[in-house]
Amino acid sequence: MTDTHTPLPVPAGQYPESVPLTAEHLLTNRRSEPTGGWRRLVYQLSGGRVIPAESAAELERRTLIAHAQTPVASGHHRIAVMSLKGGVGKTTTTAALGNTLASLRGDRVIAIDANPDRGTLGIKVKSETAATIRTLLAEAPHVVRYADARAFTSQSPARLEVLASDTDPAVSEAFDAEDYRTVAGLIERYYSICITDCGTGLLHGAMGATLEMADQIVLVTLVAVDGASSAAATLDWLTAHGHGELVKNAIVVLNAVEPKSHVDVDLLERHFSNRCRAVVRVPFDPHLKEGAEVDLTRLRPTTRGAYLRLAAAAGQAFGQRPGRSE
Repeated sequence: MTDTHTPLPVPAGQYPESVPLTAEHLLTNRRSEPTGGWRRLVYQLSGGRVIPAESAAELERRTLIAHAQTPVASGHHRIAVMSLKGGVGKTTTTAALGNTLASLRGDRVIAIDANPDRGTLGIKVKSETAATIRTLLAEAPHVVRYADARAFTSQSPARLEVLASDTDPAVSEAFDAEDYRTVAGLIERYYSICITDCGTGLLHGAMGATLEMADQIVLVTLVAVDGASSAAATLDWLTAHGHGELVKNAIVVLNAVEPKSHVDVDLLERHFSNRCRAVVRVPFDPHLKEGAEVDLTRLRPTTRGAYLRLAAAAGQAFGQRPGRSE
């Protein structure tokens, strides 16, 4: 005789905690294939049966990539890259950050040149069009889909799109706050992330609107005494003019444009870390010194790593829904 029992109902809330039925939890071969080094050699010699554990550096890289890939919770995120002085690598930082984010993400990333006089963002990517931000403004009523906006941009191999400024300083001087708001409104429809290469200084026409609409700022400074002093003064000015939240959540880039420096970079990093959310050191790189197109594949590994850290720091704010002026 078979003894049968009817299972007693389990009271609500008393079920044992279950493991999610996902591939990551159920499959035993989900560890990614090594891409290089001794781990790759062991993997190949074992015929793919042995996959050594990832190193601390590889785990850190995966974490940084995950931060950079954070979905944009608000639907659109604006980053303003700025500096008080020229020649600090602001435009190069804009292009490198944009390329890094675009190479890692599946959504659309665009960088726009908001310099009040002749900007150089357009030369950081191979030109595909003679159109400029001024051309886009003139055709704004006819931009009703992504393909219309794409006609005004150039795209890098990393998928970053760039909207260049006019090459004639007399023309681009007319670019003001209202113009910036119009362009930003168009960009918001078709792109998840917009990185604005701001003009130097804080008082030109478009700067007020740029700061009002920014979700976060990236402040670029040289690893030099005068550069650091200018960056600190910029933070002081922003705080005094109602942008304290942007300062608190800012990322400071310590940019080395020369191979050697006698400046105490550790001291600089400590100073800005006490005032801002993150500090990223970017080492000297011969490719960036050329001042031409920014190609991530030509950067030294340490430089690519620095820009990955910058992209990750920026990405940590993508999941927030900050209030912003529209």
